[in-house]
Amino acid sequence: MAATKIAENQVVTLHYTLRNDAGEVIDTSEGEEPLAVIYGLGDLVPGLERALLGLSVGEHLDVVVSPEDGYGERSGEGGKAVPRDAFPEGVTVEEGMCFDVEDDEGDVQTFWVSEVDGDKVIIDLDHPLAGETLHFSIDIIAVRDASPEELDHGHVH
Repeated sequence: MAATKIAENQVVTLHYTLRNDAGEVIDTSEGEEPLAVIYGLGDLVPGLERALLGLSVGEHLDVVVSPEDGYGERSGEGGKAVPRDAFPEGVTVEEGMCFDVEDDEGDVQTFWVSEVDGDKVIIDLDHPLAGETLHFSIDIIAVRDASPEELDHGHVH
């Protein structure tokens, strides 16, 4: 039986390490559970997703993803200070958190918390890794067809 290759609507389980240009580890699954995603649903940055297409279990991949194929370029707008009480009551607001906010027209905008300073929270519309070249080291652990339920829900069960 031929090895299953990564394609649309398959669950891909992988271990990863993400580094910046200086070689510093930004994120890793080392020592943790591997990451499992449904390929093709946009859960990975576009440059990484394209690089995974056609790979099989046991393969290793080192890929460099440019900002435009990662989290985009920085907008240059910088952070904006908002009062802590603008956030939902009971939610602990921490640096690096992501929030989706719907405006009066029903449009959703995502922002990230870049700093918390007492009653002031600095938010930024740019992802924290915007403008960064991403260096991924990937090991493919498993590839299987996603179940109809997983596809319906948009995530791995």
